[in-house]
Amino acid sequence: MNLKAGYPFWLIKDGLPFNYPALTSDKKTDVVIMGGGISGALVAWQLIQHGVKCLVVDARTIGLGSTCASTALLQYEIDEPLCRLQHKVGLAQAVRSYHLCRESITALGDIAKKTGFDQFEYKKSLYYAAFKKDLPFIKEEFAIRKAHGFNLELLDEQQVKKDFGFEAPGAILSKDGAETNAYMMTHCMLQAGIKKGLEVYDRSCIAKIDHQKNKVVLTTETGQTITAKKMVYANGYEVVKYINKPIVKLLSTFATISEHLEDNEPFLNRDTIMWNTADPYLYMRTTKDNRILVGGRDEDYYSPSKRDKLIVPKAKQLSADFKKLFPGVPFKSEFNWAGTFGSTKDGLPFIGTYKPLPNSYFALGFGGNGITFSQVAADIIRDLVLGRKNADASIFSFERV
Repeated sequence: MNLKAGYPFWLIKDGLPFNYPALTSDKKTDVVIMGGGISGALVAWQLIQHGVKCLVVDARTIGLGSTCASTALLQYEIDEPLCRLQHKVGLAQAVRSYHLCRESITALGDIAKKTGFDQFEYKKSLYYAAFKKDLPFIKEEFAIRKAHGFNLELLDEQQVKKDFGFEAPGAILSKDGAETNAYMMTHCMLQAGIKKGLEVYDRSCIAKIDHQKNKVVLTTETGQTITAKKMVYANGYEVVKYINKPIVKLLSTFATISEHLEDNEPFLNRDTIMWNTADPYLYMRTTKDNRILVGGRDEDYYSPSKRDKLIVPKAKQLSADFKKLFPGVPFKSEFNWAGTFGSTKDGLPFIGTYKPLPNSYFALGFGGNGITFSQVAADIIRDLVLGRKNADASIFSFERV
């Protein structure tokens, strides 16, 4: 599946920082992870820290699927607001899902520190009402989050204008957010893992997977085999061909990033990532090199060709969206791109075992905050591989659909 198009900023900025070999001989390992993007790298990181012999294999060059197209806003907020999620999965599980995502941001920051990765920054997160009719919802969402221990403030129209420089009827300001570069963070984790014995192979497409009673055997298009006790599917939206029931709806999201702005030019609040209540929602962040990234304008995914034709007009719309909010901040698009993501009925990912495919686990961080979900998945799969009980695994089980 063609997961991205255009010129993703992170790929332009960082290029191909490391080379990984293709698989040219048969391999045996304890755990094989299919997918070398951010999800696979996080799982590998957790396993290798606990002495589990594992191997990562990817059909593409590492990071060139959805990962390099990620806008990498890290939020604990799930696409399904907490006040609505509680009616779909129950209050306890909804609240726990939100807390797990909040905790995952701290965990990702710890990983960045341990690997020496310097493109991770903690930020506040502003969730603002796109329309006046959304203000009662903003107040309801604030109330339920505040009641369950989240660190946030409710801002009125005057506070939004004063602190952030644009017009909105009201907003929730959360203290727990972050932004990163998912593409380079993936490489940093894999490189750190390699030093501890992790094997990473790219450009090695898996043509056949044989789930046996006590093992899994993967065969590449060129005939090499990987034999493992356990397998982790971390290949994101391409995994749907292995699942015999509908679990995700594919969508395309679009992004544009500005030219570098000089230090003396008007800019956004650098301490805060922003998104709104529109459907689809608009989201914004800054970068360390003084650029502004704007994304949204999502569409149902039909085909790469239809998606790709929309990149330029969508970029123009996103630029206009930004200029309407911040007419005094210069914004000239330099790179535009599109990426594929998936939404589920309850807004939650699918993590853990899937009965028809024995000896395997799934790390499917579907949703707008797929990176935080992937960190949650890495923790759960680590426990399952090590034979530990994980009290949160049932929240994201395939059995819920």
